[in-house]
Amino acid sequence: MTSQDFRAAAPSDPAHRTEPTEQQSWDQRIAALSSDHPLKRDEIANSALIRALRGLDAPHTPVWFMRQAGRSLPEYREARVGTGMLEACLTPELAAEITVQPVRRHKVDAGIFFSDIVVPMKLAGVGVDIVAGRGPVLDEPVRTAADVAALPELPDAALDPIREAVSRTVELLGGTPLIGFAGAPFTIAAYAVEGGPSRDHLRPRTMMHADPQAWDALAQWAARTSGAFLRAQVEAGASAVQLFDSWAGSLSLADYLEHVQRHSADALAAVADLGVPRIHFGTGTGELLAAMRDAGADAVGVDYRIPLDTAVERVGKRTVVQGNIDPALLAAPWPVLRDHARDVLRRGQSALAHVVNLGHGVPPETDPEVLTKLVAFIHEETQ
Repeated sequence: MTSQDFRAAAPSDPAHRTEPTEQQSWDQRIAALSSDHPLKRDEIANSALIRALRGLDAPHTPVWFMRQAGRSLPEYREARVGTGMLEACLTPELAAEITVQPVRRHKVDAGIFFSDIVVPMKLAGVGVDIVAGRGPVLDEPVRTAADVAALPELPDAALDPIREAVSRTVELLGGTPLIGFAGAPFTIAAYAVEGGPSRDHLRPRTMMHADPQAWDALAQWAARTSGAFLRAQVEAGASAVQLFDSWAGSLSLADYLEHVQRHSADALAAVADLGVPRIHFGTGTGELLAAMRDAGADAVGVDYRIPLDTAVERVGKRTVVQGNIDPALLAAPWPVLRDHARDVLRRGQSALAHVVNLGHGVPPETDPEVLTKLVAFIHEETQ
């Protein structure tokens, strides 16, 4: 497909194509937000990202990248010198600066709040740290009903550094929307039960069958914690949210439906009354996409393992999809990456709307110039 094909299909003035009834519905949806929330501003509400997440025509196909703020950027590495990961996440000035760095450099259509899925656990008082070369590691795994009962609840005041960081970020971003995020209950619970990263997540999968009451209590705790984390970000100015279920791909559809879906729904429901668009993403979740949509998502993120139009067949053509450029191709010759991106754009046209992203996060060794070039290409190809 050529850039002329995309331009021919684009509306002449997409920012003003909202029908009055749709606009009234949107205004009602976000009525609970404060009057000064970014989504109450036309430049954010009519940004390419928010329009796409609402299923509306956009001036171009929006693009952002998971892990766009991170190790692939030299300015990030410079900012992080002498500062641990969790310390950086909980230092509002630094978290805001890191969030904005890829927006400045790449001109992506959204910032993704710089944090980590275990930050809410840390704020609740759980002993957890991020170990270089390994990932999140808990001081003590959570494997019994007694362990679950001993988990501390997340105090609202503990989220104040997050609120400050989001507020600072929103001010720096100006007319670019901010996406808040949290880890999905299964992924949080999986880390808790394993005590750290795992290849197959055997222990949490065993727990949900061997002690379903303890599993439910743990997943409910994770849903409350992640939900509070999401809500704090939205109330402070995030204009959309994404729930990451990094490890849900280890589950069968039956196990997801029986033991996980309702907990993800609870986490997403924490911001339902605020009306912001909600994205649900997981890796290896090609068989779970419709169930993830049904947990309460406006858009479903698709990883690189299945074609985007196949994902659309599974979630239906009235669902917004996000994805799914293969991160491995970022290191391929430009013509290869360009043609792959064109194919993703073509397949995304079968959905209600499409937000371009990777099928997982930006690899740390990625050349930042490639991301900048890719964003410019997608904008030019689809405007």
